[in-house]
Amino acid sequence: MVLTADDRAALGGEHGPAIRMAMKILTRMLPAFGTDRLLDITAAHIDSSLFQGDATLIYAETLARKGARVVVPATLNVSGVDEHGWQQWSVPPEWASKAHRQMVAYQSMGCKPTWTCAPYQEAERPGLGQQIAWGESSAVVFANSVLGARTERYPDLMDICAAITGRAPAAGLHLSENRAGQMLFRLRNIPTALQKSDSFYCVLGHLIGARTGRWIPVIDGLHHIPSEDQLKALGAAMASSGSVALFHAVGVTPEAPSLEAALMGRQPVQTVSLALEDLRRARAELSTHDGKALDMIVLGSPHFSLNEFQALAALVEGRRCAPKVRFLITASRFVRTVAERQGHLEKIQAFGGTVTVDTCLLTTPMLPDTVRILMTNSAKYAYYSPGLLKTSVVFGSLRDCVGSAIAGKVDIDDSLWAL
Repeated sequence: MVLTADDRAALGGEHGPAIRMAMKILTRMLPAFGTDRLLDITAAHIDSSLFQGDATLIYAETLARKGARVVVPATLNVSGVDEHGWQQWSVPPEWASKAHRQMVAYQSMGCKPTWTCAPYQEAERPGLGQQIAWGESSAVVFANSVLGARTERYPDLMDICAAITGRAPAAGLHLSENRAGQMLFRLRNIPTALQKSDSFYCVLGHLIGARTGRWIPVIDGLHHIPSEDQLKALGAAMASSGSVALFHAVGVTPEAPSLEAALMGRQPVQTVSLALEDLRRARAELSTHDGKALDMIVLGSPHFSLNEFQALAALVEGRRCAPKVRFLITASRFVRTVAERQGHLEKIQAFGGTVTVDTCLLTTPMLPDTVRILMTNSAKYAYYSPGLLKTSVVFGSLRDCVGSAIAGKVDIDDSLWAL
């Protein structure tokens, strides 16, 4: 290993037991990243905050007991529980207690209690070329692709080590030469009206993620400049159906002002043409239920943004969700608070909606056994729910979800996809 004098001092315990433990883990992991050295980072996002059993709690409390403190600004991903609203759901008290202890442990290390998978929705976020160490797949792909920051997909338990030491492996997407696009996806005759819809980006991301695996995809042929929420949905879908940590969209994302720039002058390893029929098939894959029955609408994976709250409030104002359908939105504390101040939350609650903060339906045992059929506008929820929650799922637009909630049954408008 090629270590600095300070790295060796940390490894030798000169900076305390917590930094020694973190540095030992980082250096042991260097071969897995294909490098023999570390680099400085300026920020971190910690996925380790999620309670996944006694081992993750013991790990967090051990670091805290050793006096661990982060040396770079560090935000916290979703936790294992909404510490103020878990009693409304089927969360076992023992789970809630242990998840809360883990939250306390990470806060004691100096991490910012954001409790969100979308930390970029808050005021402070990394910029172009900034070296960071982020966990959480949908956050990683957004940071790399949309913000142009540089991070690998850091696994749980390793991300906090980077934050404690301020160091990360000098490898992968941290390095300029590894950020070139590799697989080119050309959109062919996709109607502009469809490209403007939110659902299009979920479906496109699902399709590209499944096709590309860990390669870096390049998208060419967008006639519409996507919103930040659309890019969020695009990346999250790619990171779910595949292992995408960086994508380039020509003329849209910061490292892709042109196709040549996105590819760094290289030839793609593969070029794929995507037509409307390809997208239709991918859209069909996101639903595992083809009936009209419906138990619950779930939105917010990644966490709902302020713009999404505004759009939802406009759709539900003066209307009412069917009594038999539960309507759930997951969001960060910060975004929920702002949405409440702006009057969006009142309209959503009057409709019959509930907002859960701090956590995610996929990561905490919230659902009662009576909920078997979910509907969502999130490709990430649609992809993971059958396996993780053992539910059937229906994918639709935000408008479809609201209309179905009112009707008490699945009601989807296919007109955009029939052009």
